[in-house]
Amino acid sequence: MGHWNGPRHGHGHGHVLGGWGYGLLALLLLLVLAVLVLAAVALVRHLSRTSRGARPVPPGPWAATAAGPPRRAVSPTAEQLLAERFARGEIDTEEYRHRLDVLRDAGGPGEAAAGDG
Repeated sequence: MGHWNGPRHGHGHGHVLGGWGYGLLALLLLLVLAVLVLAAVALVRHLSRTSRGARPVPPGPWAATAAGPPRRAVSPTAEQLLAERFARGEIDTEEYRHRLDVLRDAGGPGEAAAGDG
């Protein structure tokens, strides 16, 4: 009596996949592996970005120092904003000194620094 190897599909050896079938299967497995690796990398990058904060700090005068690593940006004070407006020529010397006196007398930022002109 013969030994039965299951249904035969015209190959004569009982194999379902031929030479091309094994090659396509290997290619498919490599493709799935590549997708999994890319998904893992994307997940790690996303998690590391959200654990550090919303975005990296853009370079600026108060964001980094030449002697040290970049720090989280600090909001400029009202006096710094006023000085920047004066430096850009948006306000004249009299206006700058008046608003600076108001800020220093009030002990903090007020409407004087936020208003225009």
